[in-house]
Amino acid sequence: MIVTLTPNPSVDRTVSITDLHRGEVHRATASRIDPGGKGVNISRALTAHKARTLAVLPAGGPQGHLLAELLAEAGIDVNIVPIGGSIRANLALVEPDGTTTKINEQGPLLSGSELEALLAGAVATLREKPSWLVGSGSLPPGVDGNLYAGLVRRGRDAGVRVAIDASGPALRHAVAAGPDLIKPNLEELEELVERSLNTLGDVVAVALDLVAHGVATVVVSLGRQGALLVTPSVTAHAVAPVSAPLSTVGAGDALLAGYLYATGSGSTAVDALCTGVAWGAAAVSLPGSRMPSPADVAGIQVSLTTEPDLTLSLTS
Repeated sequence: MIVTLTPNPSVDRTVSITDLHRGEVHRATASRIDPGGKGVNISRALTAHKARTLAVLPAGGPQGHLLAELLAEAGIDVNIVPIGGSIRANLALVEPDGTTTKINEQGPLLSGSELEALLAGAVATLREKPSWLVGSGSLPPGVDGNLYAGLVRRGRDAGVRVAIDASGPALRHAVAAGPDLIKPNLEELEELVERSLNTLGDVVAVALDLVAHGVATVVVSLGRQGALLVTPSVTAHAVAPVSAPLSTVGAGDALLAGYLYATGSGSTAVDALCTGVAWGAAAVSLPGSRMPSPADVAGIQVSLTTEPDLTLSLTS
């Protein structure tokens, strides 16, 4: 089983438009509503592949009721912690070439007792020895940036691997705690090290340094350039071109879900990278934040190298 903790879930509305122009009226060509939040998306992708998962999350207000309904319709096992505030409603505007403009709300302010109940829900699953415990996504306003770092320590004490997909102070504190896996995108990694990373070699160097300082595995999602894997024993780069991108929303979550699914099933880290990149590419080919099914992933071709081109530009 893979357990996901999503402290700041959302209801995600994706609206397709022909072209985005600031200050003008736009006519939607399509729209859809999906359950949102990084951990929720990971559990959605795993459920689509018949993998056992549990999503731990807070929910309250009208959007919380809608989120619970959407998760139930998708057949996702959940542990929902009731809260007094209403969860977020996020908006993504998607153009025909897949370019996505996102508007994310901050989320509700959790009380101390609500946060304690949320953490207790995640920690309680450690008794079942899940293959992974995942702390994923932004933190609600007022929540201490050490939340994921505490999760890493709890997982280590219980002998459970912990993966973190976060940004800003939450990621920085988690890295210091030595997680089993982090999955930043390029922008989040640049924020972590406080400098631009213009080539694949720049990213490899940073990832190697993180591994040297206690992060067991680094997986960096690179958009059209695929993803990079760095562990103490291997560096690998995988790419899966997408001919008709529809939406990038949730693609990184699908990538991480695929990686966790594969490693939980006994795959090597390199094989898991290929699985993750295939799931991420399949997600980009789907509307909104829809997570890919086995049928969606089946036709994806992944190119892999364990000798990456360190001069590859990431700025174009």
